[in-house]
Amino acid sequence: MNWITNYVRPTINSLFSRREVPENLWQKCSECGTMLFHRELSDNQNVCTSCGHHMHITPRDRFTALFDGGVFTEVTVPEPIADPLKFRDQKKYPDRMKAAQKKTDEKEAMLVAAGEIGRTPIVAAAQDFSFMGGSMGMYVGNAIIAAAEEAVKLGRPLVLFSAAGGARMQEGILSLMQMPRTTVAVQMLKEANLPYIVVLTHPTTGGVTASYAMLGDVHISEPNALICFAGPRVIEQTIREKLPEGFQRAEYLLDHGMLDRVIPRTEMRAELITIIRMLMGMSPQVVGDLPAPEAGEEAANEAKDAAQTPAAES
Repeated sequence: MNWITNYVRPTINSLFSRREVPENLWQKCSECGTMLFHRELSDNQNVCTSCGHHMHITPRDRFTALFDGGVFTEVTVPEPIADPLKFRDQKKYPDRMKAAQKKTDEKEAMLVAAGEIGRTPIVAAAQDFSFMGGSMGMYVGNAIIAAAEEAVKLGRPLVLFSAAGGARMQEGILSLMQMPRTTVAVQMLKEANLPYIVVLTHPTTGGVTASYAMLGDVHISEPNALICFAGPRVIEQTIREKLPEGFQRAEYLLDHGMLDRVIPRTEMRAELITIIRMLMGMSPQVVGDLPAPEAGEEAANEAKDAAQTPAAES
């Protein structure tokens, strides 16, 4: 037994060896190049603390920041036929689905949930662009219908966060059929006199923009989000002209009357609470943990306090 080789050298190496550092502790902002600490970025809802660039955020993380205490209940969505067209390009459609599910740890491209924001009950739905580009297939159509039905059943407004590259080509005409289906779902909300608020995030394009994303009572967008049917490159190649600066971005569309608001993600929750409570005819939000006093209760408390206060000496 060699004492130096078997004991001394391993002991010295363990003392001076470099500690392994996880690779995902820092993330570089694609807009300004600033290196951002992962915890600081997460606390700021994936918005760059240096330039305000809005990075991708998953529906689950979005709902955690949106709902009171991060508590929400998922709404069940009916499962569609797995591979109706037996579609195959470079991969089989089921293989692409498995890869997307493994990457995102989600079942599909849309999450539906119910809960409260600022003690205001709502139903919310959000698309995940990292799941096959947030593409609209039969599941997404079922999810919007399920969200609308849940909102009507509970008498709550529906808030939808859109993010999609359009219809899912692997489902062909069946994906395009979700446009009229989701339009009918939105009509259910209108007939029930319930608000339908759409928050358009980057990017919202194609058949999604041409259907449920632009049918809201109020349209809000995150800053610099691309919102369009056909993209700028396609339009430039078609008309052979240079498009205006910022064409089809949120701020351009706001200036031209297509949007009602452009709100940073970190301020979105407060904005939604204000708008929803106004549309639902509710009193303004009470800031703090205590509920608003009942009618007449405030005057009674003031009278009680006055009675207990000793009279000033003359």
